[in-house]
Amino acid sequence: MNGGGAGPTAVLVVAVGVLVSCGVRLLLERSLTRILLGIVLLGNGVNLLIMMGGRSGGAPVVGAGPVDRMSDPLPQAMVLTSIVITFGLTAFLLAVAYRSWYLTGDDEVPDDVEDRQIVRRAERDEVATADLGGEGPGADPEQVDPEPARRRLRRGDGVA
Repeated sequence: MNGGGAGPTAVLVVAVGVLVSCGVRLLLERSLTRILLGIVLLGNGVNLLIMMGGRSGGAPVVGAGPVDRMSDPLPQAMVLTSIVITFGLTAFLLAVAYRSWYLTGDDEVPDDVEDRQIVRRAERDEVATADLGGEGPGADPEQVDPEPARRRLRRGDGVA
């Protein structure tokens, strides 16, 4: 930010836009390495955006200077928290990418079996069979028995 406190400069706004747009573009890739780089770029862009929201000035320490000339400490605390969260997410994704590379020799995220089935059905304009219900609680294992177990015990039926 500039020293006059008038707001962010055009260079910072463009830098935030470039970092966030490149980060989002890399997040949409299938390679875990590119996704990792996208998270790092996106995190840095958001951190810069948060810092642009604060007031510039001196150190936010009581007694270090006049209160009206101090910088806003809240964006600094938020960026510090964001850095820690981004670092943890980066470490986790790096471990996942390493494990994927170790097991498969590739860091590309494969399609799920369900995704392939959905694509095949979409190509044939086929609708998935829907569970229309109507079987009743005894015939459908997904249904929950509406009668509580205590009532069955009082009647002497026992618990299934």
